[in-house]
Amino acid sequence: MNMALRPLRVAIVGTGPAGIYAADALMKSGVEVAIDLFERMPAPFGLLRYGVAPDHPRIKAIVASLHKILDKPQIRLLGNVDVGVDITVEELRGFYDAVVFASGANADRVLGIPGIELEGSYGAADFVSWYDGHPDVPRTWPLAAKQVAVLGVGNVALDVARILAKSADELLPTEIPPNVYDGLRVNRAVEVHVFGRRGPAYAKFTPLELRELDHSPNIEVIVDPGDLVYDEQARALRQNSKSVQLICNTLEQWASRTPGDRPCKLFLHFFQDPVEILDDGNGRVAGLRTERTLPGAAGDATSVDSRVDWRVQAVYRAIGYRSAPIVGLPFDGRAGVIPSEAGRVIADAEADEPGVRYLPATYVTGWIKRGPIGLIGHTKSDASETIASLLADAGGFAPPADPEPRAIVDFLERRGVPFTTWPGWYLLDAYERDLGAHEGRERIKVVEREVMVAVSRSFDETSDRRVSIEP
Repeated sequence: MNMALRPLRVAIVGTGPAGIYAADALMKSGVEVAIDLFERMPAPFGLLRYGVAPDHPRIKAIVASLHKILDKPQIRLLGNVDVGVDITVEELRGFYDAVVFASGANADRVLGIPGIELEGSYGAADFVSWYDGHPDVPRTWPLAAKQVAVLGVGNVALDVARILAKSADELLPTEIPPNVYDGLRVNRAVEVHVFGRRGPAYAKFTPLELRELDHSPNIEVIVDPGDLVYDEQARALRQNSKSVQLICNTLEQWASRTPGDRPCKLFLHFFQDPVEILDDGNGRVAGLRTERTLPGAAGDATSVDSRVDWRVQAVYRAIGYRSAPIVGLPFDGRAGVIPSEAGRVIADAEADEPGVRYLPATYVTGWIKRGPIGLIGHTKSDASETIASLLADAGGFAPPADPEPRAIVDFLERRGVPFTTWPGWYLLDAYERDLGAHEGRERIKVVEREVMVAVSRSFDETSDRRVSIEP
C-alpha cells in the first residue's frame, strides 16, 4: 500500500494521559493518521484508573476529556494486549509506520536501607494497586498494624497516608470494589507517621492534596512546630512560589493548634531521614529508625548525629515510581527510562561509534521518556515534542510489511489474544455503573480480569452481534 494513498499508521503503547495526548497531538497535526492504542489492561486510562486514590473524583474527571479523544474515528483501542509478551516489539513494527511507547511507570523506586525486605515493608505502588482494584494484585492486604510509617512527602505518600487513616465507610461512596472495602473495615491503624528528609518548603505534594487531609472526621493532623524552620534558600522558595507558600501556611496553622480527639492521628515529620527498618527478631517490622537532617547545599539534606526510633509495625515507601523495561527496547536501568532525545529512542547509548543512532520510527513519551516527575499537564508538552519529532521523520519511514488495518486484528486473533476494544469499554463502563446503581453509588469497579474481558467482549444485545472492531 502506498503511504501517499493511505493514512500514516501509528501504534501507541499505553492509554494513560501520555499515550492519549500523543494521539491527540497526531490528530491535530493536519496529517491524515490512523492510530491504534495498545493497552496491557482490559480497560483504558492507565494510572488515572489504577493510580489515583478513589476519593479524588475531580482528578479522575480528566478521564472525561480523554474519553472525547478516544471517541475520535481515527483511533482504535486494542486492550488486554501486553506488548513484549503477547506481541513482540519487532512484530508490532510490521504493522505500522511508527510506534510510540507511553507505558508509564507503575513500580516502586528502590530504597536501599537495612530491613527493607522485612514482612510489613511495602511499596506504595503495590498498595495503591490494591485499593484501586488492579486485577493483577492480591485481593487482600494486611492491615493489622496500629502504627504505620509512610516514607515520602509527595502526593502518593499523602494518598497512602489518607487511605490508611480514613474509615472504610468514608470511602464506601467511591468506586472501591467490595474486597477493598472489606479490607479497610478491619484496618487497625490509629497512628500514621509521614516522613520527609528535607524541610517543608521542599515537600512535593500540592496544597490541595495537603489540605484534604484535614477534611476527614477520622483524621487528626499533627505537625511539630520545631519542624517548621527555613534556611535562606527555603525562604526564597517560599517567597517565589505561591504553592510553597500555601503549603507552609497550612502546616503552620496545624502546628499552632491544640490537637483534637479525632480517632486516627496523622503526623507529618520533616528533617527525618529513614536509615533502617527495625526487625522484631522474627523477620517482621518492629520500628523505623530515622536520622535528623539539616539543610545543605542546593536544598539537599545533610544528616546530623541524632537518631530516633519510631514504633511502627508497617512501613510504606512512597519515594517515587519506576518504569519497567520492555523486551526488545533499550533501557537505562539507573534512570529507569528508555533512552531518548526529543522522543526519539536511542539505539545504543553506550556505543563507541560517534554520533547518536536512533531506532527507526520508534518514539517515547511520558514517564517512560523523562522519568516519573511532573503533573499531568506536563504530559501534554512532552507529547507535543515527541510527535513533532515523529512527523519530522515521517518522510523517511520505511513502509511496514502489512499496513492493512485488519492485519493486526487477524494477528492477535490467530495468536489467541482476547483483546478488548473501545466499544467494549462502553460495555464495561455501563456494567460498572450498573453495579454501583444497585447500591446508590456512581460506580463499583470490577477487579477480576476475566470478568472485565468477558464483559468487554460480550455481545451487543441490540444487534445480536459482537461489537465491531473495524476502524
